[in-house]
Amino acid sequence: MQLIQVAAVALNQTPLDWTGNLKQIQSAITTARAQGASLICLPELCITGYGCEDAFFSPDVQRRALHSLQKILPLTEDIIVSVGLPLFHGGALYNCACLIADQRILGFVAKNHLAGDGIHYEPRWFKAWNSPHVNQVEIEGQSYPLGNLIFECGGIRIGFEICEDAWAARRPGRDLSQAAVDLILNPSASHFAFGKQEIRRRLVLESSRAYGVSYLYSNLLGNEAGRVIYDGATLITGNGALLAEGPRLSFQDVVVTSAVIDIDLTRMNRARLVSFQPDQQGQSERRVVASFRFPQIAPDPAIPVAATWETSQAVKAEEFSRAVALGLFDYLRKSRSHGFVISLSGGADSSAVAALVWLLVKLGVAELGFQTFLSKLSHIPELTQAKASDDLVYRLLTCVYQSTRNSSETTEQAAANLAAAIGADYLKLDVDAIVEDYVELVSTALGRELNWNTDDIALQNIQARVRAPGVWMIANLRNALLLATSNRSEAAVGYTTMDGDTCGGLSPISGIDKAFLRQWLLWLEKSGPSGTGNLPMLKLINQQEPTAELRPQSSHQTDETDLMPYELLDWIERAAIRDKHGPLDVYRLAQAQFPDYQSAPLSGWVIRFFQLWSRNQWKRERYAPSFHLDDENLDPKTWCRFPILSGSFEQELEELRAYLDQEGAN
Repeated sequence: MQLIQVAAVALNQTPLDWTGNLKQIQSAITTARAQGASLICLPELCITGYGCEDAFFSPDVQRRALHSLQKILPLTEDIIVSVGLPLFHGGALYNCACLIADQRILGFVAKNHLAGDGIHYEPRWFKAWNSPHVNQVEIEGQSYPLGNLIFECGGIRIGFEICEDAWAARRPGRDLSQAAVDLILNPSASHFAFGKQEIRRRLVLESSRAYGVSYLYSNLLGNEAGRVIYDGATLITGNGALLAEGPRLSFQDVVVTSAVIDIDLTRMNRARLVSFQPDQQGQSERRVVASFRFPQIAPDPAIPVAATWETSQAVKAEEFSRAVALGLFDYLRKSRSHGFVISLSGGADSSAVAALVWLLVKLGVAELGFQTFLSKLSHIPELTQAKASDDLVYRLLTCVYQSTRNSSETTEQAAANLAAAIGADYLKLDVDAIVEDYVELVSTALGRELNWNTDDIALQNIQARVRAPGVWMIANLRNALLLATSNRSEAAVGYTTMDGDTCGGLSPISGIDKAFLRQWLLWLEKSGPSGTGNLPMLKLINQQEPTAELRPQSSHQTDETDLMPYELLDWIERAAIRDKHGPLDVYRLAQAQFPDYQSAPLSGWVIRFFQLWSRNQWKRERYAPSFHLDDENLDPKTWCRFPILSGSFEQELEELRAYLDQEGAN
């Protein structure tokens, strides 16, 4: 019985942070070694960071990556480590994994399939490796093989699939299986999205079963570069069985997950596979043989146990809470901001953002402990006075309620009570006089009095815009990050004021639809994430109908009166933008999906959506950076592109109107 202990690592890296990234890699190797691991799989491009973007082209970046690689070699005595980095060769740049054994570079495997859809732009920087041959690359006077290599270390065969390679139809895994590889290492930079872990788990499990191998899957962790959050999912499987699964969305910089693999059992099960047809020739050029002695170890019957929240009925709410909290925490420390400022209106969106900052503290302290949490934010002098975790929210979060004559006592009370419940600093500004000064100034210039009958939108927008300078000033004074509070439903139809409620350096919920936010706030009011508790005070917010409170209170303004029911709006957005249905098809599908709505209002809402969508792309282009949380995003920088100027679906909407006329005639 030949047993080896392996480790899959999650790392919270930062693009171009050479010192920090190397420190994390060193910590991972040290921790894995202490756990008894002989083979360690680190994430994709972990030396440079995955999100370097056009900086990958820099020869200086490429040189520094190789310099860091040389620094890693002494750390690998008596162990095998795979590490990711960009490699320039033959006039092209490749996304590579380097395998090191006992302080020696054995070779480089280049990624075969580049991720070029959704948030990924790898083909912009890298070339896919599609050669069956092995090349030689020279580094500091030494020559090393580069290609689709198979490493044989101490008699154990090791191959690679690098992230997207495993998701492609013609993946390397099949050839590796036919070459009788024992282990497939998958160093990944696989972004977080709702529900993705179950798909990822099935992929890795089925890979190990179908190919008759053991499979190691490592991943990045946290908010690496600003927009994309990595959940740090690590998996170790063998013969279709889950051997180990690491925790996700951790506040740690390094998470090491290890397991014992039975090589003999893997080989026996592969030999049983009828589909296994070994390639007995043509592999010699690709094979790199290295002497290595794996230590004798005892069997480990450890059974993987998932965190309680992973099996919760409310797993999407749990994922949202933890992903955004971690994203905010990493953004705070990596940007070296001293805290957050929120213009807290007392409505659902700004309350959700405030609650997420509260969860950042609750979840972070619960996992790291008070002192470690403080040490990771040591750049914030205000935290040195904190004596307990309850003090942290007050010193990290400032909530500002900005009232006008159109604000209600309900929202003011809701804002004040929420700030008190979560322990935030609370400021109140009455900006009504500033609004009136602007109205009078413009009225005088135009030579007429502005009124709600003819100037409705402008009178609403000036209130939202007047709130921006004061809250920006507070953020400046406190060296804090101003958080914008717009959601995805508003972004879809432009129901937002540019340079008003969109102002901020980060927009953490602009990828989340309003319907889900309202459900999440109800859940947080009554249950909350596992281990953190709930926020009963949210009841006052959840009782309200969403409203901008920009028209006089006598108008009884609500969002859904201005737009359409949020449930319908979010459904239309998915049908029209995600699924790319035209107006007529969206209307027909909506009739089946929402049979209780009459034809006239339903068709009017469909028409209104397409008009507002095409009219407001310029707003979506100007949103502050947002977190990518699902694969239905509207962010034009990472997911959904649409022209700023277009035909506005005029022909398509005319076809819908003609269909409605015919429908009415029948």
